[in-house]
Amino acid sequence: MKERINLPKVYVIQEIPGTKEGRPKINILGASEFGTFKFLLPELSQIIFSPGPLIFKLRKGLKDYRPTDFLLLTGDPAIIGVACSVVSDMTNGKYKLLKWDKQERKYYAIQINLHEKGDIDE
Repeated sequence: MKERINLPKVYVIQEIPGTKEGRPKINILGASEFGTFKFLLPELSQIIFSPGPLIFKLRKGLKDYRPTDFLLLTGDPAIIGVACSVVSDMTNGKYKLLKWDKQERKYYAIQINLHEKGDIDE
């Protein structure tokens, strides 16, 4: 069995809806092949009129993000955007996320490099 201590982390942005009742609406266990889960925010987290406390909580939860880790984009789209921004700020625009493929029914790793040079018309 693999030793899970040195595995990458999969930062799950928000707990899956239904988790509190013990009936999550989606199954993310397939993402565990990429690393150990670390949940950043409870399922009912919202950005309302003052995003500061939520940004602080995300920064604290992501402070140990490494280039080998992944983001699993779950929950409120506004919070997903903030989490990607926080990680991008920490990593100079380079990070990895997991994308669910409905047809293949599995997760794929996607590497993001916001500063990649290339033609805009590609």
